[in-house]
Amino acid sequence: MSVRANIDHLQWESDFFGRSTAKLDFTAQQTEIILESQLDDYAITQAKISAGDIERLDGLSQLGFSLVEGEVDFALTIGTENAYLNSGLLVTERVDIAVADEIPALRQAAEQVFSQSRFRAPWYCNGDSGRFYALWIEKAVLGTFDHTCLLVKEASGAILGFVSLRHLDDDTARIGLLAVMPGANGRGIGRKLMSAAWVWCKQHQKRQLNVATQISNIAALNLYSRSGAAVASTAYWLYRGQHDSI
Repeated sequence: MSVRANIDHLQWESDFFGRSTAKLDFTAQQTEIILESQLDDYAITQAKISAGDIERLDGLSQLGFSLVEGEVDFALTIGTENAYLNSGLLVTERVDIAVADEIPALRQAAEQVFSQSRFRAPWYCNGDSGRFYALWIEKAVLGTFDHTCLLVKEASGAILGFVSLRHLDDDTARIGLLAVMPGANGRGIGRKLMSAAWVWCKQHQKRQLNVATQISNIAALNLYSRSGAAVASTAYWLYRGQHDSI
């Protein structure tokens, strides 16, 4: 069974993680049959496929790809009444846009909270996942990756959680990262962060908010479902390491 795709070299990830990385592109109009010898040129080759694409999953498995993680993408409609999110924030809490002075605290939190992700062993080193997401939240605060980062804070100014947001088009936004600060769990902060994102979308006249999470993240799956989001798609991430056997 063959797999047709193009191989895209991921220069930024190769430089950041210190190992040559590529990703299979199945969307191009012209593709080629992928050979094992081509994959051996990279330390890591990634593939993301629809969870329902069993034929492609079988083909990738024969090429030595292994399942890393499942992903669920949600879509939340903005503009309709949402009692769950409308009452999410209390008068004792406030929402601020993160500023540069808050980056060190946010980086430290992201490195801890996102220590487990698809950037895991044996393809990546311990600490790689945390470093990746720490840089992500820094770029979100600076507006150079996601476009903004909202903070839910206590009245005292203590940060309880953060959510980054990106404009996709005039009607749609996407949550990049959403996390509760270490030590603030069990206080309903996830709901408050979703409320902050929902209000932001209304203010920017968005009609839809997208967010993705790992299948293994039960807390996030429950949060997005309770917030009124519907499952838009499901996918699998697969990796192949250099010289992996079939």
